[in-house]
Amino acid sequence: MTFGVEFRNITKRYGTDPAAPLAVRGVSFGIEKGALVTILGPSGCGKTTVLRMIAGLESPTSGQIFIDGRDVTTLGPAERNVSMMFQSYALFPHMNVVENVMYGLRMSGVPKDAARTRAVETLRNVGLVGYDARMPSELSGGQQQRVALARALILEPEILLFDEPLSNLDARLRRDMREEIRGIQQRLRLTVAYVTHDQSEALAVSDKIIVMDDGLIAQSGTPQEMYEFPGSEFVAGFMGEAMLFPGEADADGGVRLGPLRIAPKQKVAAGAVKVAVRPEAWQINRGGGGVNGRLIKRSYLGSFFEYTFDTALGNIFVVSPDLTHVLDIGTDVGLSLADHGVSVVKAG
Repeated sequence: MTFGVEFRNITKRYGTDPAAPLAVRGVSFGIEKGALVTILGPSGCGKTTVLRMIAGLESPTSGQIFIDGRDVTTLGPAERNVSMMFQSYALFPHMNVVENVMYGLRMSGVPKDAARTRAVETLRNVGLVGYDARMPSELSGGQQQRVALARALILEPEILLFDEPLSNLDARLRRDMREEIRGIQQRLRLTVAYVTHDQSEALAVSDKIIVMDDGLIAQSGTPQEMYEFPGSEFVAGFMGEAMLFPGEADADGGVRLGPLRIAPKQKVAAGAVKVAVRPEAWQINRGGGGVNGRLIKRSYLGSFFEYTFDTALGNIFVVSPDLTHVLDIGTDVGLSLADHGVSVVKAG
């Protein structure tokens, strides 16, 4: 298989001191042509360094980088046919929309009229018809985002890179723009590497997710695989708001969590395990049964309630879509688990 992007045992150390810590430590992965792969992880995990090495803005300390089967490890950004969309958008404030979008083509020697025609067509593809003469200061955040996206797309790159592209937008615009980016990527069959720290964003747009931790790949897979079958405590805790509880796996394959018995989706060895439970997996039983809990906190968030219960397992955080039967502080209930949102990982 020829990957759009391939990393082979890439390391990256900043500075010349061989004793300095590695920001990226022996990372290998491939992004299939026409796929959107999200590199996800907490601050300082190495994800932005990986993106900058794909772009040619940073050089690896060791290892090889291939784009479309070609070794580009020592090539600069201009020799890679890669476009990068930055968190800040980086629009030229003194140029109008169409001038911003056609800038890259003009720098590549494309005649002005031809560049303008392509810029107008690209703006149409991102839903900005009639905005050609506006200045960046006259645009909303979402419109600026679309101009930056058009400016990246017009160069027809082999690889399109996104570095935290939605972090400056409000919640509704983030949802709209992630759908827009995903739609354009699928329609044009673009190969995309997308960096974010937002798990819901990664789940919504990705064909594949790579979770990084401390310069290493902790796990990779489809969004559903990463959410439902985390391979470690770190991934289970990072993909969503899972709470981790100590459990015990028996020889029959079942897992005991306090008074509850769980049938894991994956086989686990007998002994100590960790049970990762998403907030939506808990079921509230007003008549008791399961884990006994007393409500100590309640928050209303419009379409659901957030509850915190004091239990023998510690505080348990629960998301409830029931807006009719609202619990009062101090109410005693039983808590049981649904089939979804529960995973078992090796302890330690």
